[in-house]
Amino acid sequence: MFSGSIPALATPFRGEAFDESAYRQFIDWQIDNGTSGLVPCGTTGESATLDNDEHHRVIAVCAEQAAGRVPVIAGAGSNDTRTALWHAKEAQIAGADALLLVAPYYNRPSQAGLLAHFSYLAERTDLPIVLYNVPGRTVTDILPETVVELHRRFPEKIVALKDASGDLSRVVTHRMGAPALCQLSGDDPLVLGGYAMGQVGCISVTANVAPKLCAEFHAAAASGDFAAAREINEKLYPLHRAMFSDASPAPAKYGLSKLFDWFAPDVRMPIVECSDAAKAAVDAAMEFAGVTV
Repeated sequence: MFSGSIPALATPFRGEAFDESAYRQFIDWQIDNGTSGLVPCGTTGESATLDNDEHHRVIAVCAEQAAGRVPVIAGAGSNDTRTALWHAKEAQIAGADALLLVAPYYNRPSQAGLLAHFSYLAERTDLPIVLYNVPGRTVTDILPETVVELHRRFPEKIVALKDASGDLSRVVTHRMGAPALCQLSGDDPLVLGGYAMGQVGCISVTANVAPKLCAEFHAAAASGDFAAAREINEKLYPLHRAMFSDASPAPAKYGLSKLFDWFAPDVRMPIVECSDAAKAAVDAAMEFAGVTV
């Protein structure tokens, strides 16, 4: 259902306000450069500091602007199950094609709690679900046996996984337990290895800044041309690292502001503008990769 280069879209702000005009231009540029799907309101989209009205508006604008050209996978997760259900229903009304549901954060549910949380949502929503495991941010880890069990219970609803655990061996475990599950990486530097093991794409930070090069990389890897994929991966690798040279998404937004005068580098506290060292890393990585417009 989902594959290739799928940016977790940065949300442009102008001062304190959501910059809707910039977002629409950004979405068109992404699609024109080969992006195969869009994720509004993910981590890179600063979902943690969007109020609920903004959250739902960002999804609606993304779906409207994409206009069916690529699937829209709306971030709808929460550490409160009822709030996640509300976001999911609003995302469907807004025209999203699927939901990205992160593991509940901060309250650290058990695996039984995760089964209950995601089962509750699967039973009450109509859109397909992409599970999102990122224990480095949430503390909670959706273990492979839980992923497999959720897919077994809801094979037509829980259809994909974005895995940012950093453990590529899980790709094999998931394939053996749930061969029909669509597996996506959540770690740009690990995508090349992930393809060899069975992943089919990435929900990416780097693709915000380099969508064309990321799309070319994914096309090469998906076709089995690993020589070409390695070559492109090595061009992108410094940029993958630079995107996390300071708190994300500040480096990505800085990179976008270098490309477009309509995309401001503005972020919301507690994220702040990236450091001079991070800017230098982004500058050097963009030059190395040949990222221009």
